[in-house]
Amino acid sequence: MLKIKETTIEDIKSVQQLWADGDVMKFVGFPDGLHETDEEMKDWLHWIESNRPGLNHYSIFADGKYCGESFYKIDAEHKSAALDIKLFGFARGRGIARAGLSYAIEEAFRNGAETVWVDPNPENSKAIALYKRLGFQQKDFPEYLVSGGETPDSIYMELGRD
Repeated sequence: MLKIKETTIEDIKSVQQLWADGDVMKFVGFPDGLHETDEEMKDWLHWIESNRPGLNHYSIFADGKYCGESFYKIDAEHKSAALDIKLFGFARGRGIARAGLSYAIEEAFRNGAETVWVDPNPENSKAIALYKRLGFQQKDFPEYLVSGGETPDSIYMELGRD
């Protein structure tokens, strides 16, 4: 049975372990994992809790076992929400990412987003395939997301509320 819930203090050790996994984090620039201290994790959770519902983080469980996370952050000015999903290797290929990301999408729309977007690494073909199955379309990065004329090294994919 799949359970998706707002992340709480009881979940942050699991999130910390997820982020420390190089296989999970390789496509976001941390091939050796991201190693946060307990204090940094508590500060991060406080940031999440203080900014709900403009952003939120969800812990995903299958049969009671922590599998990963989904996240959204709404840019109120542009009514657009950035999304993220990360799963441990054992949880991939089981429909969990689709369910976890769909949940975050629904919550972002419910809380004011008109569009949601992802920016996968071009080498992350499984994530790109998932996003396409969910209806995301590849587009050019909006100017407000590109700083100083830089060319992003990721792909921009967007899904509208309708």
